[in-house]
Amino acid sequence: MTNNLSILGSTGSIGTQAIDVARKLNIKVSAITANSNVKLMEEQIRLLKPEIAVMYQESAADELKLRVSDTNTKILTGMDGLLEAASIDSADTVLNSLVGMIGLLPTLTSAKAKKNIALANKETLVAGGDLVMRTIRENDVKLLPVDSEHSAIFQCLQACPEDRFLKKLILTASGGPFFGKKYDELRDVTVAEALNHPNWSMGAKITVDSASMMNKGLEIIEARWLFDVDVDNIDVVVHRQSIVHSLIEFVDNSVLAQLGLPDMRIPIQYALTYPERFVSPAKPLNLWDVGNLTFEKPDYDTFKCLNACKDALRAGGTAPAIVNGANEMANSLFREGKIKFLEIGELVSKSLDAVESRPIKDVSDILDADKNARDFVLSSI
Repeated sequence: MTNNLSILGSTGSIGTQAIDVARKLNIKVSAITANSNVKLMEEQIRLLKPEIAVMYQESAADELKLRVSDTNTKILTGMDGLLEAASIDSADTVLNSLVGMIGLLPTLTSAKAKKNIALANKETLVAGGDLVMRTIRENDVKLLPVDSEHSAIFQCLQACPEDRFLKKLILTASGGPFFGKKYDELRDVTVAEALNHPNWSMGAKITVDSASMMNKGLEIIEARWLFDVDVDNIDVVVHRQSIVHSLIEFVDNSVLAQLGLPDMRIPIQYALTYPERFVSPAKPLNLWDVGNLTFEKPDYDTFKCLNACKDALRAGGTAPAIVNGANEMANSLFREGKIKFLEIGELVSKSLDAVESRPIKDVSDILDADKNARDFVLSSI
């Protein structure tokens, strides 16, 4: 059970919901961080009274200092500030809800500072899975999943006392806004259409990842490291209602699922209270209100990112960091109107052949692979 929390990415969707959960459970929040949302950050400082608050952008930090000069909260900036928030003495748990590769170094820093980590930053495990899990083990800390799918698997695995009983993991996918559309139908889709997710309210980057199915590809890689399962034993099923959050299959072909309304406060709370459970702010699930639950195969031909992520996982080394870096750049370029939607999957797939993959010796290998992948994407448009 968490008593004192540091929230990396406190103004985002996960961060704001984590604050809601923490307040209801009387968990102290000692550190909060954001990129540039000064107004919301000021509100959170006055509400939570944290020891430190970090604005990644220096100009935003300068403005925030002026706005909260009457408080006792110390304002920091940049990566140095993030790493201080990730290792602050008073916190026993760090919730990492940063978006993108920026979350990798804070995760490693938290583990080395002996903090339990509630992880909502996919890229940490996608790009640096082997190194991160090694660091987690060496420092004897807990890594608890916050993503709804991985939290669902984690919860189901409580009923699996030995690894030999487990046959496969089954990740559910909403299918995003373009489910059912074929390749040619997606040539001219707009950013607004890609951001129109049917079930979840998320940040722009992750919503586009959901539209391209890259989000699910990243989750396959993440699941491999979280649960030490081979890629060939991880399946994806499209479940449009987002009621079944994921499943596990045992060797006797029995299947266990975790269900709930699409409310991120459930997995956030479980990560902060594990192994205990408390009354949740989320609404209860009434199956008679839900009605039908449907399940369909994903379209690997149209949504190329899924296979690219599986191929990267099989290749090993820095290959997952390469597809992740290529996607981050392509996703950003699409949102800026500089490339077409379908080019995201094409560039992610091509990055595996264009950028050399190497074994991971330390974090610099991951960061180099990420940079090379981004450079490849930029040089390709």
